[in-house]
Amino acid sequence: METLLNAFAVLFIVIDPIGVAAIFAALSRSHTIPARRRMAIIATLLAGTILLVFLVFGDALLRLLGITLPAFRIAGGVLLFLLAIDMVVVRQSGLRSTTSREQLEAEQKADLSVFPLAFPLIAGPGAITTVLLMSARADGVTDVVGLGLIIVLVMALTLVCLLFAAALSHRLGETGANVISRLMGLLLAALAMQFILDGLRTGLLG
Repeated sequence: METLLNAFAVLFIVIDPIGVAAIFAALSRSHTIPARRRMAIIATLLAGTILLVFLVFGDALLRLLGITLPAFRIAGGVLLFLLAIDMVVVRQSGLRSTTSREQLEAEQKADLSVFPLAFPLIAGPGAITTVLLMSARADGVTDVVGLGLIIVLVMALTLVCLLFAAALSHRLGETGANVISRLMGLLLAALAMQFILDGLRTGLLG
C-alpha cells in the first residue's frame, strides 16, 4: 500500500493536472466547449496508453539497453529533481511544458489533443521516467496491476481538471496555481532525492 501511495504521489505531482489545465485553458480559448471536451478525453486516453505501455514493457526495455536498476534510479532521481526545481521557481521547461516555439505552433493548431496535450504536457519525459521507475520496482503481476490502476486514477483526475480547465484557471488565478506548483515541487524534490539515495545504496551494496 505504501508503495502504491508513493507512486500515486510522484506521478500526480510530476504530471501536475492543475498546471496542465491552466496551460490547456490558455491554448484552447478559441475552441468551443464540445471541442475542448473531446480534446481532453482523447489526450488523457492517449497519454494513459503511453504510460501503461512503458509500465508493462519498461523493465524489459531497461534490460534490453543494459541499464541497471540502481543507475536508472539515480538518473531518474536527477531528472525529477531538475523538474522539481522548475516547479519551485515556476519556470517552464521542456521537462514539463512546451517550449515557446512549440506553444506558438500549438496555438495555431485546430486539435491540441495529441500535441501538446497528450505529449509533452501529460505524458512528458518526467511522467515517462516516473513510470519506468515504477516498472523497475514492480515485483510480480499484482504490483504491475496496482501501478496500472494508479496511472488510470491519475489520468481520471487529470481529465476532470481538463474538463473544468477554464473555471479552475479563473478561480485559482496565476498566483494560486504558482503556490500549488511550488508546494508540489518541494515534495517532488524530496521524493527525487529518495530515488537517488536508493540507487546509490543499492549500487554500492551490490
